[in-house]
Amino acid sequence: MDRTPAFILLNLMRGIPPFGSKALLLLCASFTSFVQAQVRPAYALFDGKGKKLSEKQMVRLVGEGDVILFGELHNNPIAHWMELVVMRELLAQGPLVIGAEMVEADDQAAVDQYLRGEVDAEGLDTLASLWPNHKTDYAPLLAFAKEKQLPFVATNVPRRYARAVSKGGFEALDTVPLNERSWIAPLPIAFDPGLPGYVKMLTMMGEHGGPSTVKAQALKDATMAHFIAANTKPGARFLHFNGSYHSDFHEAIGWYLKRARPELKQVTIATITQEDMSTLAKEHLGKADIIICVDALMPSSY
Repeated sequence: MDRTPAFILLNLMRGIPPFGSKALLLLCASFTSFVQAQVRPAYALFDGKGKKLSEKQMVRLVGEGDVILFGELHNNPIAHWMELVVMRELLAQGPLVIGAEMVEADDQAAVDQYLRGEVDAEGLDTLASLWPNHKTDYAPLLAFAKEKQLPFVATNVPRRYARAVSKGGFEALDTVPLNERSWIAPLPIAFDPGLPGYVKMLTMMGEHGGPSTVKAQALKDATMAHFIAANTKPGARFLHFNGSYHSDFHEAIGWYLKRARPELKQVTIATITQEDMSTLAKEHLGKADIIICVDALMPSSY
């Protein structure tokens, strides 16, 4: 008698039960294997050398850092979900400080009011210059910090100063009032135009940008690094969320942070997209210590 999985399944569809328990077990095992073979993973994890990682291995690696720079794609839902995963896992390992590019330094007072429960999420939205996708992508991070009573540091430079530098170079910062200079990295801003990331940025912009635009990017990197360095605490890890470009290849924020606090061990995470997630593309090797490779078919949040 034919007892292949296909034959058994066909009989089930006809209302004929399988013959014996062995046949039923065979059907269940075959169906499970079929389903598993059809599941398309939404993401894969790699180390910087292209070796695949399990989530457990990723958690162990991030736990080795004093500062973890989580480089996201701002419109990638998997990245935002993984940010919450990493937050929870790091908090389970010990004290944690959170920081984010997505909140500007002059909004720190408003963030602190929210964390203390003096204003709600809507109140924070009124007081602070939040990103358009804050409610869907970053409000959960702040809510988690509030629930767990974690410090949340607004690390980015106020955008008006970045705009000023993009038009007039670092010299534009000379006009910043003294009482507002605490919101930017200490002057003068160190700058290495030869860093590969800045060179690539200038090349990509072509005629749509120039050296001052790259300097505005450097101002953001320097300011974020400054606030990370200033808010690290002994025995606590600092988890920082930023666009992947701000920490790819251990440059940008990492370069400034190493200048300010060379003793801090940095662990970096990058988010990328690929159609084929079985192996890491050559161009992404070395981009970070941990690379979240998201299926390129994953819809963007905006």
